[in-house]
Amino acid sequence: MTNRIRTTQAVLLAILAALTVALTPTTASATTPPPCDSGELCLWPSPQYKGVPLRISLTTTNPGECVPLPESDDTRSFANLLTRPVTLYQGRECDTEGEFDTYPGKGTYVPHSPFVVRAIQIWST
Repeated sequence: MTNRIRTTQAVLLAILAALTVALTPTTASATTPPPCDSGELCLWPSPQYKGVPLRISLTTTNPGECVPLPESDDTRSFANLLTRPVTLYQGRECDTEGEFDTYPGKGTYVPHSPFVVRAIQIWST
């Protein structure tokens, strides 16, 4: 091989390596939820777990009760680390006339809620 071919190959390999690094996503840019402790339901006001979360646990909420969220705490992303399923409601009255859905416990992460959550209900096991 001539020096010219070797030089061309080295340049092409360097360009390929630079492109690989530039196009590979980093963990810093990936969506990682902030900590939410086991036994908590964490509710963030913005998608992608942004803002200060509202933390709800069984020490502050009775199973089966409808818990309307304060108007300042509308939720757009959440994590259910309770051991129980939780139903999230679009309306503050836990009304099934609006959107609602139930999410299992023990590690359900939703970075962008399908509707703005305004009330929750924790279920008994």
